Amino acid sequence: MGHAPNLLVIGAGLTGLSASMQLRRKGQPHRLLEASASAGGLARTVTEAGYSFDCTGHLLHLRNPQMAELIRELLGDENLLQIERRSAVYSHGAFTPYPFQANVYGLPKELAFRCLSDFVSAHFQQPKPEIVTFEDYCIAHFGRAMSEAFMVPYNEKVWGVHPRELAATWCERFVPRPTLEEVLRGAVGLPNPAIGYNARFVYPRRGMGMLVDALLERANPVELVTPVSAIDLERRTLRAGNNEVPFDQLLSTMSLSSLFRQLTPLPAEVQQAASELRAVDLHYLDVALNTPVELPYHWVYVPEPEIPFYRVGAYSTFSRLMAPTAKASLYVELASKTAPALGQVLPAVADALTQMGIIRGRDAIRFARLRRIPNAYVLYDSRRERALSVLHAFLSEHRIHSVGRYGAWEYSSMEDALWAGQCAAQTLLTEGSS
Repeated sequence: MGHAPNLLVIGAGLTGLSASMQLRRKGQPHRLLEASASAGGLARTVTEAGYSFDCTGHLLHLRNPQMAELIRELLGDENLLQIERRSAVYSHGAFTPYPFQANVYGLPKELAFRCLSDFVSAHFQQPKPEIVTFEDYCIAHFGRAMSEAFMVPYNEKVWGVHPRELAATWCERFVPRPTLEEVLRGAVGLPNPAIGYNARFVYPRRGMGMLVDALLERANPVELVTPVSAIDLERRTLRAGNNEVPFDQLLSTMSLSSLFRQLTPLPAEVQQAASELRAVDLHYLDVALNTPVELPYHWVYVPEPEIPFYRVGAYSTFSRLMAPTAKASLYVELASKTAPALGQVLPAVADALTQMGIIRGRDAIRFARLRRIPNAYVLYDSRRERALSVLHAFLSEHRIHSVGRYGAWEYSSMEDALWAGQCAAQTLLTEGSS
C-alpha cells in the first residue's frame, strides 16, 4: 500500500473551505492553511456596536442546482432570505431603475432621447462592428450615448482604467443586455421584468459570515496565521509559517500573482507571464448610521465622476438583523485605487449620500471604517489570456492547482468560488488515487 499523499490547501476562503469540506467527506487527509488570523476570506462578517458588515455587497446568485442545494444544506431554509433586487442608478441628478440601458425614462429628456436613438441605431446596424474591447462591446450593443452616459464612466470608476483597455471576454454574463422591447418600454416609463444575473439573490439572515461558520463545521481545522512562502518546486516543499512542509499535491486559492512570487525556480518566460497580470485594489467604507436609510434600494450604482464612490449598498436593507433597530449599516465602494485618508474622504462621501437623499446629513453617520480588498478586480486586458495560458500550463506540469476567483485570476461570483472548491477537490481525489 502507498502512503497517503501530503495534500495542502492554501487559503480558507470560500473556495478553500469548500474544497476542504469535500475532501473531508471523502476521507482524504489534508491540511488547510490560512495566512490571516480568521477564516472566511471575503465572506467574513464583522460586528461592531451592534452593526454588522460583510466585505462589501457579496450575495448568492444561485444558478447551479448543486450549489443551491449545498447552501440549503449548510444554512437551512429558515436562515436564508430570498430577495428580489431593488436597485437603481443615480446619474444626471436622477434615480433610474437598474439596469440603466433598459430604463432611461426619468433622465433629462434630451439625454434620454439620444440614448434611445443611439440604441435603436446600434440595434439595427449592419454589418455589426468588430468587438475587441469592452468599449467596443458597449457601443455595439447599447449605442454611444448610453455608453458615454453610464457604461464608460461607471466601469472606469470600477476598474480604474478606461474600458478601451479591457477585453470584452468577461462581460457577457455580468452586463445585462435588454431586448429592443425592454428598452422601448423603459424609455417611456413602463415597468420591465427584472433583468440581469442579480435580479434575485439569496442572503443569510445575519450576513455572509453565517456561510463561513457552516463551512468551518464541515471542513478540516484551519491552521490560522500560517502564511505560505518560498515554495520549492524541485524539493516539493514550502514554508508554512516557521516550518518547512513537504507536499505531493497542492491546491492554492491565494491570488495567482502572489502564488508566483513564492514559486522557485521559474523559467524566464513564466516570470514574464506572471509580471503581466494586472489587478486593482478596492477601498471601501463600512458606515454605521444613527438613522434608517432614507431610500428603499438594496444598492445604487453611481457613474458620476465627481462623486467619490461608484456604488453604495445597505446590508440592513438585505436583512434587518444587520443593524440595531431603526438604524442602518452601509457599504460604500470608493473609486480611488489608492488608499485615501478617512478624514478626507468621509466628508465627501457623507455630502454625496446627502445629495442623493440616502441620509439627511453628516450627523446621520455614527462611525465609518476604511477597508481594503487587494486585487479586487482582475483586469481583463489584452495580455491576460496569453499570460494565463503560460502560467496554468506551468502549474499543471508541477501538479499545482490554482483555483477560485483570485487563484484562477478571474471575475466571478461567490457561487463560482464554492463550485471551484468542489471541482478542485474531486480533481485532487482522482489524481491521488491514480
